[in-house]
Amino acid sequence: MNPKVNLLNYNYQQLREFLQELGEKPYRAQQLMQWIHQVGHDDFNHMNNLGKTLRDRLTTVAEIQLPEIISTQKSSDGTHKWLLKLACGNCIESVYIPEARRGTLCVSSQVGCALNCTFCSTGKQGFNRNLSTAEIIGQVWIAVRALSQQQGAHDKRVTNVVMMGMGEPLLNFDNVVSAMDTMMNDFAYGLSKRRVTLSTSGIIPEMERLRKISPVSLAVSLHAPTDELRDILVPINKKYPLIQLMDMCKHYFINEPRRVVTFEYVMLKGVNDQPEHARQLIKLLENVPAKVNLIPFNPFPLTEYQRSSQETIDAFRDRLMSKGINTITRKTRGEDIDAACGQLAGEFQDRTSRSARWQKLHFTPTKQDTHEGVL
Repeated sequence: MNPKVNLLNYNYQQLREFLQELGEKPYRAQQLMQWIHQVGHDDFNHMNNLGKTLRDRLTTVAEIQLPEIISTQKSSDGTHKWLLKLACGNCIESVYIPEARRGTLCVSSQVGCALNCTFCSTGKQGFNRNLSTAEIIGQVWIAVRALSQQQGAHDKRVTNVVMMGMGEPLLNFDNVVSAMDTMMNDFAYGLSKRRVTLSTSGIIPEMERLRKISPVSLAVSLHAPTDELRDILVPINKKYPLIQLMDMCKHYFINEPRRVVTFEYVMLKGVNDQPEHARQLIKLLENVPAKVNLIPFNPFPLTEYQRSSQETIDAFRDRLMSKGINTITRKTRGEDIDAACGQLAGEFQDRTSRSARWQKLHFTPTKQDTHEGVL
């Protein structure tokens, strides 16, 4: 007996093809997508403008399977964080950040992260696997339903989605692009290309692929103005150094001169926040259409880094602004529930053993620990 297909894995075009295989007219895809993503139904029997024969057939061959909500936390500043359990038993995290004129949902793309950025909690937890399209768009479905004031319908409280949660999105290219297609589809969430943002550490070949097939906004996790420092903070830089990354960013929106690449730069005390670093960054971004987001470092257990002082961050920002680089300091949100940038961890089995090595490296046993069998 063939397993049921999870329709959350299908974007609009794939849903059309699936229904055509069932002998249905293509317009049924529009209806089905609206029921799933706009109305919020996960039971085919409630989709009353679909014929009973089709509803019965869908019940037999398909399903709408979502991650399970394990816990919901709400920060004192209004930020929400969901811990979501997947069918395999691993857990991921998603975060919603409300602001005066928008609500931004931060979505995960992997269980853990395949990279090992030294300032990021997710990277130190290790890696298990890529998320399916259903597990990615399912985070949006759950957030919209949880935040809705219209009995589960999509009431536009989620106005922006950023692929900045757990994982490197471009290492899960096909599933992420398919999920973003659904986010932007008018029969689903109807977000504009400027309101869906993918953040990458700089996987050059996949950046070129993305540029050609998806119109979403681009953010680059930069965090250092030189190869020497970035090799330490963002180790993928050893494979794709800054000269290649800047060349890609310079031409990324070449046919859309009003669009810019957002560069994310976490502020680490005494590491990348000095006046010389600002001068190097200004030189690096010369002739690159850029916006810079300075991110105060958000601490996590066992990290060796500290947050730059507000005075240092402000001075760094002012130096960039004085050279015409649009620069803002991102406000830290959700820190009291570990929902701030770089703090997401989830709960999962690490296939890389990175988490165990990290714990061992930073844990110094006491005589009591040894006596009690900790080691």
